[in-house]
Amino acid sequence: MKSTRAYYALSRRATAGYKLNPNLDRLQPYPFQKLNKLFAEITPNRDFSPISLHIGEPKHATPDFIRSTLADNLSLMAHYPTTLGAASLRVSIAAWLIRRYRLPGIDPDLQIIPVNGSREALFSIAQAVIDSSRPGAAVVCPNPFYQIYEGAALLAGATPHFLNTLPENGYALDYEELPQDIWSRTQLVYVCSPGNPTGKVMPMDAWRQLFELSDRYGFVIASDECYAEIYFDEATPPLGALQAAHRLGRHDFRRLLVFGSLSKRSNVPGMRSGFVAGDAAILKKFLLYRTYHGSAMNPAVQAASEAAWNDEAHVVENRRLYREKFAEVVGLLAGTLPVSMPDAAFYLWLNTPGSDIEFTERLYRDYNVTVLPGSYLARYASGINPGKDFVRVALVAPLAECVEAAQRMAMLAADLQREQRGKSTPGKISHA
Repeated sequence: MKSTRAYYALSRRATAGYKLNPNLDRLQPYPFQKLNKLFAEITPNRDFSPISLHIGEPKHATPDFIRSTLADNLSLMAHYPTTLGAASLRVSIAAWLIRRYRLPGIDPDLQIIPVNGSREALFSIAQAVIDSSRPGAAVVCPNPFYQIYEGAALLAGATPHFLNTLPENGYALDYEELPQDIWSRTQLVYVCSPGNPTGKVMPMDAWRQLFELSDRYGFVIASDECYAEIYFDEATPPLGALQAAHRLGRHDFRRLLVFGSLSKRSNVPGMRSGFVAGDAAILKKFLLYRTYHGSAMNPAVQAASEAAWNDEAHVVENRRLYREKFAEVVGLLAGTLPVSMPDAAFYLWLNTPGSDIEFTERLYRDYNVTVLPGSYLARYASGINPGKDFVRVALVAPLAECVEAAQRMAMLAADLQREQRGKSTPGKISHA
């Protein structure tokens, strides 16, 4: 922690007097930086082995066939890749999209671009789309949210505006939360389905309303679907944006871009491989931007990605592992903490008994389990922080660790209940 503080102190001194992009000063610390600061003076209980459930990094094994394909194609690194990527990779992505979302077709040459993970593309699309010369350029995001959306908006010279997703309305987006004045200035809307951190899947009605708003105000929709392949019923995969558009007769996917990823689907977060698909006119401009941006995918990674998109058996097995963990963890927490299954994804969005910050501190200090405070994933909007009194629990660790973590969380919940009873009993002294 001392080295981190020293780095930022040195950075501030080094940039003093320099003329840098002023929008950099609008960026907020990343949630994990906040968590490191929160834990800086805390020594966790060494009676318990550490369990980390705060980062959404898959821990299941990378399939052997993906690893071997990557290794077998290392010779391709002797060549510069094209920004558009290999035609065979785009064809494999198109074929997967057609199978997965029951589309009649999608043009691999005009409607798909391979990207180095959905994160970099979700960031760079704002730089390509936003016209900061227009007064009051606005970007709309769900709240809580993936912080890349906010950073992308700020560094593109726009102002982010938030739609709170709350338990009382099933974590749905309430488009009426924002006034017409903001919608009229909106150039880009980020949505995430299944949602991070709530696991909410957007239904058809929500897509219909969003498309109608896009038609009325002319903004681009960026649909983050990196969790779309982690769900619990093989017979009912989550609805996707391209699928919703097609069902509503929007066959050209106008003003719609979908961002997909292999990181969660195929357990290859280090490969940095994904795609963006949708409106051909926007993708033509985005490809131009990316050509200058220098973001072509490693050729060996392209070959391994093609193999991954062509195989579904490993994805079915991946979902089985997550179903097993959710069944165990939800069963253990039921009765001690308010818990319910998400629609999809690998997060539990857990309502805490009291402050999410204090719960996170206590869980780390007393039981050596790391989760992420919900308030770190949200901003105050419409007078509230919708992440307050929630924690995000990423069930990415092996089954045994997830079960052990759930048992410890139940123990903490019991501790807090006893302390609360002690405080509410007249004449009783609490030793919490």
